[in-house]
Amino acid sequence: MLSDLPQEPLNETTTVSSLDRNPSYSVEPGIDEQWLVIHARSLPQATGTFIVTSSNGNAKMRITSQEDEIDLPVYGTGDVVAGTIEVTKTENISSVDVTVEGRVKVHEVGEGGRTEATISVGPVKLWIKADDNAVCPSSLSFSVMLPTTFQEEGRSYPLPPSHFAHLEGVPGFDANINVSVQRSLVVSCIRTLPTKVEISFGTLSTPFIYQPRSRPAHPIPAPLDCNNAGFIARPEWKMYSSVVKAHPNERGLQDIVVKFYIPESRIFWVGEAIPFHITFEGTSDSLAGFMPYRPTGELNIARFQLIRQSSADVRHADFLRIVVHNIKTNIWRRDCFGEGVFRPAAEGATWMSFSGEIPIEPITVTGFQLRHFSVTDWLTVTTPTKSPFMGIRKAIPVQLTNDPWVEDDHRLNPLSPRPAET
Repeated sequence: MLSDLPQEPLNETTTVSSLDRNPSYSVEPGIDEQWLVIHARSLPQATGTFIVTSSNGNAKMRITSQEDEIDLPVYGTGDVVAGTIEVTKTENISSVDVTVEGRVKVHEVGEGGRTEATISVGPVKLWIKADDNAVCPSSLSFSVMLPTTFQEEGRSYPLPPSHFAHLEGVPGFDANINVSVQRSLVVSCIRTLPTKVEISFGTLSTPFIYQPRSRPAHPIPAPLDCNNAGFIARPEWKMYSSVVKAHPNERGLQDIVVKFYIPESRIFWVGEAIPFHITFEGTSDSLAGFMPYRPTGELNIARFQLIRQSSADVRHADFLRIVVHNIKTNIWRRDCFGEGVFRPAAEGATWMSFSGEIPIEPITVTGFQLRHFSVTDWLTVTTPTKSPFMGIRKAIPVQLTNDPWVEDDHRLNPLSPRPAET
């Protein structure tokens, strides 16, 4: 848990980056991100097969494009479930169909709340008997695209990853948020007896693992160059500015302007450090008064951190409605999983510039949003307060992806407009 940031949830109204809006976790990819299927031609494809056999041995399902020696099939955002159905006894079969079934469960242990939404695709008819002489083929191919969203109380949400979070709230109230996505592939073979009664001839079912994946649409831009006034701005880098105020009782010192730059997209692969640049502008006396407040040999003029905020809206909690009154209904926690390191880049009489990066600690789950729970990531910038200057605290919303950018000129899907900033 972090204690050096304001004691309210980070959101689009936090005094931050000129009130930047959080990049929305929308159903469709933004202009700076893509579904993995967009790059399918350039990525190595798994060639293994996952096999499921019915209990009576009458049918077998071969699921293709899987890794070898896996316990369960694995699929990501918008993937296609494909394979073949093999039937050993084709006599009297009247139909064969395939269905994807699933549930999204959100369980809030502390509050006792639980929501569950059903997901279903199908049944998709692979074969149906057209006349009395038709015989079911012994092998049938199937291909079913997974849904990317689910509905909850009339609203559409992207399917989340499985995730667990413990949030500490008011005394006596904690929330353990457990998000799970359960999915299975079901194949039914219906057989018609001479008495015209239809019975299940063979049912194949297997659960599979759902891992939402995404990648940036653009690579990390080349670093900024410096001239005799600081960094030279470029469109692929966005500048955020702030002012470090001098304490009123510090005579002779003026405010310092802080300019910090990060890649304009604000979308980063978790396996690559986030680069940044920062420049301090002020009088020579002000800079001299600001810079000494750092440990010897260590730059402590600013702190860059990557912060994950897990937030739950508990306004529907019976416990809170009955016991606690007139309090905010959000509880949250913030965790740091990236600390910036930087080095001098250039300086002049009235400015000093630095370049650095934020290594990202290993994570498997990226941000997502549900009706009563969200996981969002923020890049925070703070300056020390134990000096003749007042500190600043800024937060910039970012999005993380599971996979790196891949160069590919064959884009299969158009990209939706980027979320607006205010």
